[in-house]
Amino acid sequence: MPASLALALSLGGCAAPRYELPSVAIAEQYKEAAHDREWAPAMPADALDRGSWWTLYGDETLSGLIGTLDRNSPNLAAALARFEQARAIYDRSRVSLFPRLSVNGQYEPNRGSDMRPPSGSETRYFDDNSLGLQASYEVDLWGRVRNTVRAGSANFDAATADLESARLSLRSDLVDRYLQLRGYDYTVQLLRDNVDAFAHALKVTESRRDGGIGSGLDVARARTQLQTAKAELSTSLGQRAVLEHAIAALIGESPSSFSIAPSTAKIDLPQLPLSVPSTLLQRRPDIAAAERRTAAANASLGVARAAWFPSLSLSGSVGYQSYRGSDWFKASNLFWAIGPSLALDLFDGGRRASLRDQAKADLDEAGASYRMTVLQAFAQVEDQLALLDHYRDASHEETEAVAAAQQAVDLATIRYRQGAVNYLEVTSAQTASLQAQRDLVTISVNRLRASVGLIRALGGGWSIGDPVATVPAPVETAGR
Repeated sequence: MPASLALALSLGGCAAPRYELPSVAIAEQYKEAAHDREWAPAMPADALDRGSWWTLYGDETLSGLIGTLDRNSPNLAAALARFEQARAIYDRSRVSLFPRLSVNGQYEPNRGSDMRPPSGSETRYFDDNSLGLQASYEVDLWGRVRNTVRAGSANFDAATADLESARLSLRSDLVDRYLQLRGYDYTVQLLRDNVDAFAHALKVTESRRDGGIGSGLDVARARTQLQTAKAELSTSLGQRAVLEHAIAALIGESPSSFSIAPSTAKIDLPQLPLSVPSTLLQRRPDIAAAERRTAAANASLGVARAAWFPSLSLSGSVGYQSYRGSDWFKASNLFWAIGPSLALDLFDGGRRASLRDQAKADLDEAGASYRMTVLQAFAQVEDQLALLDHYRDASHEETEAVAAAQQAVDLATIRYRQGAVNYLEVTSAQTASLQAQRDLVTISVNRLRASVGLIRALGGGWSIGDPVATVPAPVETAGR
């Protein structure tokens, strides 16, 4: 083998650089975790089952909505269509691995011109008929074909991860909005109970005024408090309706005919493992997609490098040809041809160099995107761990605030009935109590939403045998 050809073969065999996953700076433990656990480098592992993680919330209505979303969601259907497009592109990239075989046939009667210059005994009327097979195959000496297929395979894997990412995102959005809607159900029930209590208080102040032991100012204050609560109730109902419409569109239902019955039943808060090993980050489909696109860019660089080497193709044809309308398949009409062909661009004005540079820049961009995706994933986990931790503390503190506010309402009411204070003290205590109760509902819903965010940040569900905590039901209303 000539030395130049041996050098070309050695260069061609390594046209694509050795693929190495971009390194990411990873801390040894979760900053916001309750206990220290070492992290492991995040690697794609999309084959892991993500599980029906939404069932951890123990809500059958929510599970039914997830099923409807999986069947009807236009966004999910669009993501599935993009996945099928990627599958078709990958299948097309694999075509070059196999020889190309085609059949050609021609039946062409001809009539020559009377004024055509004479050329021997050629007749004026003749046929040009042929039928044959043609085959061609590119010998992949430099890895161009193999790297093209590798890039197509990696892009298809990335599309598979994109589909899973879209499914996880849509499910997470649905669960998040559903929990917000249930939060409004808690708030609406709380406000309705307070409207009833404030209406009763208004009657009491009116009776005391009519009996000469109360004032019109007390009545005005009680009426103001009642009307304010009614206004807040109407606002909450409107916000709930908007969320209901958003859920309908998300799952592919018409908002005009879709509704979710109000409910204040407890929703389970999964007892998530706060010291989650980072191996769970392997289940994030966006990390898998970013890694696969980096691998595809690496293979595409190999394709660009292979353009500097000659392309070797094998081609052949066989068939029959005749200038008569009959006797096509006589042995004398047989033709065939076979042989290799070699092609190499000697000068292209820098086209190959620019394509190589572009492929190298694409690889650098894909590697940087992968690193950023991993860093953002860890940041999102840290965010949700911090929220869960602080919302838990806030829930305990706000529960004590609710109890203290209710005690203040009871004492103010007693003092008012004894004539020791005016009704301003009662309304102030009732307003503070209602606000504390609404804050507790908000914190409880935010804890649930943070758990959804953590599950989403970890890429899906997992098996866990720990008991679950529950969100507190609406507490006793003020003014009773």
